[in-house]
Amino acid sequence: MKTNIKQKINGIWQLNWVNFFMSDMMAGIGPFLGIFLLAHGWQTSLIGTVMTIGGIAGILMTAPSGALVDASTHKRWLVIIPGVLTVLASGSILYSQSFWFVTASQILTAIAGSAVGPAVIGITLGIVGQKYFNKQNGINQAYNHAGNVAGAALSGYLGMKYGMPAIFLLAALFGILSIISVLMIPDNAIDNRIARGLNKQKLENEKISGVSILFKKKELLILAACLACFHLGNGAMLPLYGMAAATNKVGNASMFVAMTIVIAQLVMVVASLVAMRMAENKGYWIVLLISFIALPVRGFIASHMISNVGIYPVQMLDGVGAGLQSVAVPGLVAKILNGSGRINVGQGAIMTVQGAGASLSPALGGWMVHFIGYGKTFLILGCFALISILLWSIFYKPLKECCKP
Repeated sequence: MKTNIKQKINGIWQLNWVNFFMSDMMAGIGPFLGIFLLAHGWQTSLIGTVMTIGGIAGILMTAPSGALVDASTHKRWLVIIPGVLTVLASGSILYSQSFWFVTASQILTAIAGSAVGPAVIGITLGIVGQKYFNKQNGINQAYNHAGNVAGAALSGYLGMKYGMPAIFLLAALFGILSIISVLMIPDNAIDNRIARGLNKQKLENEKISGVSILFKKKELLILAACLACFHLGNGAMLPLYGMAAATNKVGNASMFVAMTIVIAQLVMVVASLVAMRMAENKGYWIVLLISFIALPVRGFIASHMISNVGIYPVQMLDGVGAGLQSVAVPGLVAKILNGSGRINVGQGAIMTVQGAGASLSPALGGWMVHFIGYGKTFLILGCFALISILLWSIFYKPLKECCKP
């Protein structure tokens, strides 16, 4: 028993560092891709289209990846293998900037990364169980955002001083450290039954629900619809804000993009910890409502302040929305599907919906910028979250029970 407890504690500690290093490994040169391609003569519409194609490929694989996580008894490798492929695919863009080569790279990156989110959630649930999942997931996200801060700050500095290859090498280094951390999680610390939402001991009448359970949970469908609308507006905001800055020649482009990431991620560290506490005391409903409200305000400010000053409120609001959701969404999905044996399929399905909105957003935003400019585009993108706010408020009663502390 003592050995088992020590394994659990060691697993939790290593899991924190997995989240820290994994953030920059999975991002690779992604946040800097728009600036990189603009410098090589690409139009905003084509950049948005490539991002969308890659995003669609990823979302098609996220739910099946969740099913794989549920079924797998080797969850650590579902983080390691996709991580290696992501780093290699991101780095390949340095050698060719042709449309089809970049598109292929984004498709591979998205597919490889589709298993990582559900796998980390499954590993977390398998180590700490349902009772402590909300708390540990909040800590996971704080480490993840802190890793993004470190990675983005270093990437901005190295990109300015040495160019894009240095950013890739940094991502590769974070990848190696992430893999080491995953391998140091004791395999015995992960209970694969609890990781998929079943009881520790097999019960006589216990059975794993069919995937159709996802469509029978009204609360899950409402959550999915709200998140789809939110991410349709939110997904393009950061890359477009970086490109707007580059177009308007607001300082060094790499450093500007790095600053947008650093500011948002610093706020996300705090927001994820606040979300953890709010969910325990007030429930998930209010946490998600606040996250939805942040986007329209952000869009309004972004449309009027494309500058070194505007970057602060715009990205702080991004940190509020994303930080709150990074804790509340996995926690709520795990609670809705507890006992079904399909928690990670559900996590994958919700990530698919989020990814659908986020992947369509750059193409939509890119074409809007092409015709109406950056300012009006930011306003319209922010308004998509008004639909989320409306749906979340209308269906308060059906959501009340599953959202309570």
